[in-house]
Amino acid sequence: MKNFFLAFLVLIFSLSAFAQKSNPPGLDLIKEAELKKDLYAFADAHFKGRSAGTLDELKASMWLVEKYRSIGLLPAGDDGTYLQFFTMWRNRIADNSSIRIQNTDFKLWKDVTVAQMANVNINAPIVYLGNALNIDTNNLDVKNKVVAFEAASMGINLNVSLPTWRYSRSVLSKYAMPLIKRGAIAIIIIADEIADKAWEDANENFKRGTYDIEGGPNATVNTKVPVLWVHKNAKNIFANGHLNMEANLIVEKYPYPSVNIVGKIDGTDAKLKAEYLLYSGHQDAHGIRNAINNDSTYYGADDNGSVDVAMLANARAFMKHPAKRSILFVIQGAEERGLLGSRYYSSHPTVPITSIVAVLNGDMIGRNNTDSAAVLGMQVPHRNSTDLIKMVTDANNEGPKFKLDTTYDKVTHVEGWYFRSDHVPYARLGIPSIMYTSLLHEDYHTPLDNAENINYPKLKKMADWMYRTGYKVANAAIRPATDKNFKLER
Repeated sequence: MKNFFLAFLVLIFSLSAFAQKSNPPGLDLIKEAELKKDLYAFADAHFKGRSAGTLDELKASMWLVEKYRSIGLLPAGDDGTYLQFFTMWRNRIADNSSIRIQNTDFKLWKDVTVAQMANVNINAPIVYLGNALNIDTNNLDVKNKVVAFEAASMGINLNVSLPTWRYSRSVLSKYAMPLIKRGAIAIIIIADEIADKAWEDANENFKRGTYDIEGGPNATVNTKVPVLWVHKNAKNIFANGHLNMEANLIVEKYPYPSVNIVGKIDGTDAKLKAEYLLYSGHQDAHGIRNAINNDSTYYGADDNGSVDVAMLANARAFMKHPAKRSILFVIQGAEERGLLGSRYYSSHPTVPITSIVAVLNGDMIGRNNTDSAAVLGMQVPHRNSTDLIKMVTDANNEGPKFKLDTTYDKVTHVEGWYFRSDHVPYARLGIPSIMYTSLLHEDYHTPLDNAENINYPKLKKMADWMYRTGYKVANAAIRPATDKNFKLER
């Protein structure tokens, strides 16, 4: 009986030790109700879609600052604040630009849209090539000519996210760029039925122009060749031949402020507290655009409010139960403009860049099946730390037990999604980096990405997973190593 009792105690202690290993101490502080409350506030119409380069993004950023302050995070931005401001440069076609084809004025953004900007003044004849499918660029002299052709969808994958945003870019790449390489001075693309249906969505993107931080490829417009789209019903004009185009396109450039929100929790270990685990998300969405169901606010609840509120929940857990390493919480501005905030922070870090041991980034973690999820950065060539992936996998097995979708992490996946979120600038520096996601859905980048449509049990499980992983990384005796010979495919 005595031996049985001793064996029973050993079993109890073993189960207790296993439970402590499986469940980090702050897990009970991540609450579904709190995630929901925060997300309804953050993805509210009050912030008008949090578009980068507007006051709405800055207002939402200040809401996050107050959340950081209430949780007790230490300021880790610039000048003793939670904020790291940066300048992004916008290039757009000026309103006083003009386009005239065969003595007919084409109204900017209504009759014609500018898909590729250039500062040009052109008065030249138009060469009409007919349907794009019939163009043989190998035997074509278009040097110093304006070239017009009809768009064609053959050979373009329409089974992608945001097809109305991306179709025009695909046509440009497939059919216009070869003509530009052969010396065309301007391109006019006549919309097909698909492009006409996509006009409003594509037009919204073209109106905004391009954005970048200082020194980036889009900080200035170096393109010499403009690419224009006209509607399908303009085809008859071009079929008559002997056309001329007069175009005066003026690109104006001006700065906008954006901001990263940075807070930290100091580690408890005298040595390891000088190292940092970095949690990463972004606060911007797409502002006010074309209406769906009479709603024009692109709330960005899943993209990326879901991650921001999960970071707040993780911060509460670490605040109550600090780790050996310090924790950085970086919510980065202007992600939707080209990862601008993460590109800026990774090149202007507020802690030594070599002290960042890993980046746990999230992008859209609140939709789809409650039992499935994905991590981008698990497969070669995107995997840059086998050590970190083991921690991520162990954390999943110990807690949420998601069935992991690995397809989006493949080089061959049409979305190329690995390169579309804030972990990428850190990964390029060799810092172990991954991205949590619950994957795409039909409400992505629409007004239907609202707080009402979030799967809150799923969001809770994702937040738990991020915390479990972070607790492992922040308390590991040895920081996760970067895999040798890591090199991204592009």
